[in-house]
Amino acid sequence: MIAFLTRRLSFGVLVLFTLSAFVFLLFYVAPGDPARMIAGEKATAQQLAQIRENLGLDRPILVQYASFLGDALRGDLGFSYRNQQPVVDLIVRRIPVTVSLVLGGVVVWLAIGIPIGIMSARFAGGLRDRLGQVFILIGLSFPTFVLGMLALYTLYFLPRKNGFVLFPPGGYAPLLDDPLKWAWHLTLPWLTLALVTAAIYARLTRGQLLSVLGEDYIRTARAKGLSERCVVYKHGMRATLTALVTQLGADIAVMLGGVIVIEQVYGLQGVGSMAVQAVRNQDRPIIIGVVLLGGLFIVISNILVDLLYAALDPRTR
Repeated sequence: MIAFLTRRLSFGVLVLFTLSAFVFLLFYVAPGDPARMIAGEKATAQQLAQIRENLGLDRPILVQYASFLGDALRGDLGFSYRNQQPVVDLIVRRIPVTVSLVLGGVVVWLAIGIPIGIMSARFAGGLRDRLGQVFILIGLSFPTFVLGMLALYTLYFLPRKNGFVLFPPGGYAPLLDDPLKWAWHLTLPWLTLALVTAAIYARLTRGQLLSVLGEDYIRTARAKGLSERCVVYKHGMRATLTALVTQLGADIAVMLGGVIVIEQVYGLQGVGSMAVQAVRNQDRPIIIGVVLLGGLFIVISNILVDLLYAALDPRTR
């Protein structure tokens, strides 16, 4: 296990190194002058030259990248061009919002998607299966921002128009300050995120479980007189979990890098909204920091998924 973790961590470090080099090169050759953005349109040539010297932008690209890499290894991703604040501090400030949104959404979409997928597989071809497939079709067809606007209209604007408030329109309340208010503010974003993603997990669960329920060992379990519930949940779902864990690991890793649409619809100041603002402002240090953060989440997620494989399926050990 130690050797496995060492190999995976080494590969993860290589991935992050390659990603950092690619992103740094991409923004080096991209159009736009950071010095001009910082100083403004009325800056003189002398002022622009001074800013480039202070930022190290007048040095060769390899020297700039070596300096950036050395600082990054020490936990320093530089300063925002826009407000001159440390990029690490800006990311740390936004991460709790995105983590709260993603982890809460995970609980909701698993609680919705997996039971629907199991129901559709157990009663394949029947009315329950058709209802489950309707849910899957609707969930996969609606864009996230459309569901977000519908949720805002039906659960916020209409009730408020009639004189009462079910949910707030957006915003974020820190968990440690008031857990109930934290959950109240995030309920609509959780539902919006979960309804789209739950359809994916319902379809995946249904397909995997139908395949497993046709295996010989499942027929043997039924022939021994085991109840259908025991066959499905103890034997069938265990084999299905590997596919679900793979999908879940990838989804969590990508979303922790920023749930852009949800954060924009509900006005949540998370990593995704910060990335959007950084792209608009051509704030390269923030964009590079967010990309590296997303890469780090993906590397960690892949390692955790491999460890879960070993626990779920002894054949992979």
